[in-house]
Amino acid sequence: MSETTDPATAQTATDTFVAHRNLLFTVAYEMLGSAADAEDVLQETWLRWVRADLGQVRDQRAYLVRITTRQALNRLRTVKRRREAYVGQWLPEPLLTTPDVAENVELAESMSMAMMLVLESLTPTERAVFVLREVFEVEYDEIAEAVGKTPAAVRQIAHRARAHVDARRPRRTASAKETRAALESFRRALETGNPQELLDVLAPDVVLLSDGGGVKRAALRPIVGAEKIVRFYAGGSAKVEAAITCEPTVVNGSPALAVHVGGELDGVIAVRFEDARITGLYFVRNPEKLTRVTSETPLTLR
Repeated sequence: MSETTDPATAQTATDTFVAHRNLLFTVAYEMLGSAADAEDVLQETWLRWVRADLGQVRDQRAYLVRITTRQALNRLRTVKRRREAYVGQWLPEPLLTTPDVAENVELAESMSMAMMLVLESLTPTERAVFVLREVFEVEYDEIAEAVGKTPAAVRQIAHRARAHVDARRPRRTASAKETRAALESFRRALETGNPQELLDVLAPDVVLLSDGGGVKRAALRPIVGAEKIVRFYAGGSAKVEAAITCEPTVVNGSPALAVHVGGELDGVIAVRFEDARITGLYFVRNPEKLTRVTSETPLTLR
């Protein structure tokens, strides 16, 4: 490859990269669960893209996705080791998403906190193959080039990853109306500290995962069961002197609450609903992960 120096060619390279930037960010974020890491991957992709001989590139979009995948795969192997040393539970970095993301069922499901955690249980190569095939519908031959495997091997990896994800895939059985009602009840219960109202909206086997990153108070392990979660919340809120307010929002294409203490953003709770009750709570309090919840991040599958 040779660096693009001709002004016209350089402008073409820039225009093409900008045109596909949202797609490339979505690919990187789906693979990494971190906007900060995804942005680093995009920077690395850009540096390689401007050195490419564009005259030899047959499909520029596919080529950019391939570079992004390779860089994300390299970074994923590194961050997996880093996450093993993370203090407490690690949760994906929440993104305030545009309304069209929530309307796209396929994209919203793939971006949800619950699904992102399922993807965390895959190996880096399995995750790359699953994301490219199942989420972005990339052909096996293209995936093979991106991950450095044969098409036959990629098919086997895809089959294995799909079976793994399907066995753990969260069910989406609550209607939009039921979801809004349950979220409103949950918001009101959190603000008033009413334990019975919390119990009424939580499924008996609900699971809470909280991520403070060693900076903010959070449970080091998952809390399972409505009563245990209510006690955990009561113990934490009792130590808070300022008023707790919750604002409905949408992160990663799914319903969530932005939690404020004394008017300051304290965290974001992403919520999973099944049968009109809450079955999963994902509470991100780590300040480093809250930089993308105040302005929308555009995402796309195409």
